[in-house]
Amino acid sequence: MNTMPSRADLTDRIESGLSMALETAQLPPRLSDAARHAVLGAGKRLRPLICLLGTEAVGGEPADSIHGAVSLELIHAFSLVHDDLPALDDDSVRRGRPTLHVAYGEPMAILCGDLLMSLAMEQASMSRTRPLDVVKEVVQATTAMIIGQVHDTLGCFQDGLDEHEKLHRIHENKTGALLLASARIGAICGDADLHQLERISQWGRLIGLMYQVVDDVLDETQSTDHLGKASGKDRDAGKLTFPGTIGLDESVKYISQLQEQARESLLPLGQGANGLLDLTDFLASRTR
Repeated sequence: MNTMPSRADLTDRIESGLSMALETAQLPPRLSDAARHAVLGAGKRLRPLICLLGTEAVGGEPADSIHGAVSLELIHAFSLVHDDLPALDDDSVRRGRPTLHVAYGEPMAILCGDLLMSLAMEQASMSRTRPLDVVKEVVQATTAMIIGQVHDTLGCFQDGLDEHEKLHRIHENKTGALLLASARIGAICGDADLHQLERISQWGRLIGLMYQVVDDVLDETQSTDHLGKASGKDRDAGKLTFPGTIGLDESVKYISQLQEQARESLLPLGQGANGLLDLTDFLASRTR
């Protein structure tokens, strides 16, 4: 099984930042425990890692984007807590352990998810570089993510879209928007110029789509025990997926195409983008 590219220094920064964000919030004990269950101890930390590597890619220091990175992971955690609720995906397992509403009850899960969103905005506002721009990126990505979830769960599409267009509309919002924002915030905090920001943004758009295609393939081919979350649920619920729309073999080919395009978008950035290049290859071949 492939593993996330090893960057212990960045991982340590992320874990420390997340812990600090929860500790300084001065929460009641039960709410604090629920927040820690939702945020700490598991997860790829993909979004904050992209943010820190994005800063490196444009010649900046990861310390300059840590607040943005923490903000992004808190938004991601909030989205998982709410997605898992009985009214939405109704999942009982997340990251190999009980989902928050199973462990702490549905009312606490709803309120804890709300809390994580507000803490995320606080973290974004603490950015060392261009805090208003960082907050704007987080807000816009969160709104897009919610729109994607509405499309995925309730439909509500504009008239005239075919299944392929609907599928892209779902995932460029539900999954892609936060991954794109992660890359852009990293670049912004690294004081990227317009050319660098466009290259990073192009990478983020491609990776956001590729990540979801891989996710759909894994949902079709891996077990619940392996993934650490329920597999096959989207198919069983009749949701739009890439394998269900274009087939499993074509989905695998599509992943390779997106991987190559994503790599090409980074090449003009030089050696600073090596971390993102390694991450690109990992995300294309991940097994969970």
